[in-house]
Amino acid sequence: MAEPSFEKALDNLEKIVEQLEQGNLSLEETLKKFEEGVKLSRLCEKKLAAAQKKVSALTRDEQGNLKEVPLAEAGGAGDTDKDDAETGTLFND
Repeated sequence: MAEPSFEKALDNLEKIVEQLEQGNLSLEETLKKFEEGVKLSRLCEKKLAAAQKKVSALTRDEQGNLKEVPLAEAGGAGDTDKDDAETGTLFND
């Protein structure tokens, strides 16, 4: 079976969360839905990480001109522990 798209996986994950929040499932069904939700969450995370690698960030060179560089060169690739405030400086004049 083909891997679902990010949008489809996220939609399915949202439906599972709604079902779990309602609390109408048996313990067995709850565990099954929870396991499925974890798998979908990991899939979404994997797809987001892959997309992040493709994203480019705009930054300024030494002369103040805007240039496009890969996100890794802009200092944001894969480093989700860094403070998001650091990227805000890219857009300051």
